[in-house]
Amino acid sequence: MLASLSLVATSCTTGEGVQRPGLSFAGTKIGFLFVGARDDLGYNQAAWEGSEAVAKAFPDLKVLRAERVPETAAAGVAMEKLIKEGARILFPTSFGYLKWAVEVARRHPEVIVLHQGGLEPKPGLDNLGTYWGTVYEPVYQAGIAAGAATTTNKLGFVAAFPIPATFANVNAFTLGARSVNPAARTTVSFTQDWCDPDTQGRVAEELLAMGVDVLAQHQDCTTTILQVAEKAGIWSVGYHEDGSEVAPKGWLVGAVWNWGPLFVDLVKTVLDGEFAGNKYDGDYRGGYKTGNNPFVLTEPGPGVTAATAALIVAAGERFRSGSSPFAGPLRDRDGGEQVAAGVTPSLEQTDAMDYFVDGVDGSIP
Repeated sequence: MLASLSLVATSCTTGEGVQRPGLSFAGTKIGFLFVGARDDLGYNQAAWEGSEAVAKAFPDLKVLRAERVPETAAAGVAMEKLIKEGARILFPTSFGYLKWAVEVARRHPEVIVLHQGGLEPKPGLDNLGTYWGTVYEPVYQAGIAAGAATTTNKLGFVAAFPIPATFANVNAFTLGARSVNPAARTTVSFTQDWCDPDTQGRVAEELLAMGVDVLAQHQDCTTTILQVAEKAGIWSVGYHEDGSEVAPKGWLVGAVWNWGPLFVDLVKTVLDGEFAGNKYDGDYRGGYKTGNNPFVLTEPGPGVTAATAALIVAAGERFRSGSSPFAGPLRDRDGGEQVAAGVTPSLEQTDAMDYFVDGVDGSIP
């Protein structure tokens, strides 16, 4: 079975640009790196479940995992360790691993490195690819649920770091909310950490004191913020992983990962010797329009009315038809034009977003 799967790879480029044809992945091991814990009810749990889907799909290939690996040089050390243990396909699954993922790919042209969420440096490497989803599409839909549910018109958003994905998520959430409730505003507060429950709790309480009645988040671990919202009797929006069991009364909806199908197809592409020059050899982004977004919306909770659910569905249909949450005209919160009228920004432009739209309050660290 392995012999039939592990066809010859077309080529792989070293850091010096020398081609290494004839690579075989017979009997390879597959290595995953996680920045947090496998049971964080969030980013790492979703990625861990994706690794389990890979293990199930390829039972003859051993899956190696390293969790709680920080976004420092320790990530490069961990990848080198996985390679020494026989891994020839690596999934460094955190945004902050990109620098070390690129270095490892350059040192090891015989290894395929698949980075989660980053952008490949130019010129690209034949053994490096990045992947992600158009996360902001279901987050926009979740914003619709929040905008319809709020009675104070004050939405709270607990974010980690001011990176492009965060700007896109906060903006999409706010635009979705204001599409059904123009008076709604989002106050964003940063924790400067992917998973620090104490800071999350403090920030969430500060937002409650401002009068927010919906809490959303862009954090790796999601339990704390959901618990704070549920205890306060306000609405909550989930992220990364379905957390409805933590907040059964206040849960509106969640925007979550379903990594399994994409992870399995990535591995199959490598085993079939078709990675170099494939859609995954570069910056791959699944989306609603292409029908393969790894980021999806959960079923709405009991707090979402039928009318609001219909608006959420309609927004999804627009995105599947090629529209974008950021279609112009779009101005930042200082009044500057970011997207002209009639223009849909490219994925590359959205991946470089570094501003907040009108309707977002809060300082950027």
